[in-house]
Order: sequence, then C-alpha cells, then structure tokens
Amino acid sequence: QVQLVESGGGLVQAGGSLRLSCAASGSIFSINTMGWYRQAPGEQRELVAVITNGGSTNYADSAKGRFTISRDGAKNTVYLQMDSLKPEDTAVYYCAVTTSFRAVNPSVYPYWGQGTLVTVSS
Repeated sequence: QVQLVESGGGLVQAGGSLRLSCAASGSIFSINTMGWYRQAPGEQRELVAVITNGGSTNYADSAKGRFTISRDGAKNTVYLQMDSLKPEDTAVYYCAVTTSFRAVNPSVYPYWGQGTLVTVSS
C-alpha cells in the first residue's frame, strides 16, 4: 500500500502561482511514475503532468509552458509548480502513483491522494 498526502492548494488570482506537493509513504519501492491529475466540477478527471523515477515527463497541452512537475527522490515527494494560472485551472488536483512507466491513463494508477482544491479567481 502507498499513502499520498497532498498540500499547497488554495485561492489565487489569475496570473498568480501556486506550488503543490505530494508526499508518498508506505510501499514506495515499487513506484515508477508519479503524476498530477485534476477534476473540475462536472468534468472528468484529466492529466496534468507525470514524471518517472528517471525524470522523464509528460504534460497535458493545457499545462505546457505554465506548469512544471518535479520530483525529490530522497523525500519521496512530487511537486507541481503552477504559474500564470487561469480561471479554467480551477479544479481539485490529485496526486497519483503507479508502477507503470510514464503512464498517462488514470486507470493504471492504483494509488491516489485525497485531492487539494485550487481556485483561480478572475
């Protein structure tokens, strides 16, 4: 089992920045890829960005150029730096981990955090 604890969400004005963190604990030796997903009200959960143990990344088009995913192996923590935030970025952001390599399909992520709310005001 893997436990994930997210932090860093909140209310920010459009154009502002936030940094999300997700700390993993438990059976973390099997983790290959850590990712961030988000879900807006009435919408499906969607990919934001993923990163592998080796640092390989994959971003959604909506995140490219504005968001940066990074990982601290020593702390078993993944971060999502979000800059130039827009109202349409408003959502609950979830951290997830998988043994699969660079997976983007949320169905292959067995472990999820509780989510952290990001609200971007216009």
